[in-house]
Amino acid sequence: MFAMPTRPAVDHTQPGPAAPEDDGRTVRPGDCVDGGCYVDVGGHPIWHFDSGDGSPVVLLHGAFAGASSFGAQIPELLKSGWRVLAPERAGHAHSPDDARPFHYSRMADDTITYLDTVLGAPSRLVGWSDGAVVALLVARRRPDLVDRMVLVGQYFNSDGKVADGITDSLLVGSETMRFLSAEYDAVSPDGPDHFPEIHRKTMEMITSEPEIDLTTLAEVETPTLVIQGDRDEVTVAHTLDVVDALGDARAAVLPGTHLLPLESPDVFNPLMLSFLAGDPPAEWDL
Repeated sequence: MFAMPTRPAVDHTQPGPAAPEDDGRTVRPGDCVDGGCYVDVGGHPIWHFDSGDGSPVVLLHGAFAGASSFGAQIPELLKSGWRVLAPERAGHAHSPDDARPFHYSRMADDTITYLDTVLGAPSRLVGWSDGAVVALLVARRRPDLVDRMVLVGQYFNSDGKVADGITDSLLVGSETMRFLSAEYDAVSPDGPDHFPEIHRKTMEMITSEPEIDLTTLAEVETPTLVIQGDRDEVTVAHTLDVVDALGDARAAVLPGTHLLPLESPDVFNPLMLSFLAGDPPAEWDL
């Protein structure tokens, strides 16, 4: 589903050289704006935030959102010594849309291309909402690229979706959609007239996907923490089924909604940081 955006919390990226004209877009690889820069990912200009000198953590946002939805996590990750990368998928926030439909599988392939292009080495993934589906698919297809991952607030097939959730409010003209449209219009290089197309493509995807057979998750051996709010868009039973299906996973249910990382960072962040750092000792010397 979606993660409600906020404005970027950090902005210390300096502009870089502009690349030659490639596809007629108003943005090109090398252009920088709002604390991040554009990189070429499979022939498409993708905006990303990249800061810090430690081991890499890649933040994967939800639908109708961008890197700024992690505004409560980025400063804490940087303060803890991580290198933080937050790419915005095509058609989201600063990244221009293209003619392709939205599918989780395609988003995972684009993310793999991004990881290969920008890092070329394993990283830790934090996927929230739609980003959790993308992270899981990346770990299944390219386990060599993922050291461990945190999956937040997402069902992986329709059996895990709560009734009367956020999807029902994502209708044209709703207060939620007016807010999301205004956020998109403020930063998208495609201009304010393009949001209806983004809405159409997103709704086509999230009303039919994902439909992942949980029995296929046994092949994912990446250490994983699956987190949700107790009033999230996914049932607790589904989260526990996902954890049981994965090869090496733990579950955490925290007080909160689908906006848990934004509404309760004081609870969410320490758990995220602890898991990203590694497992606790197998034995305690007390």
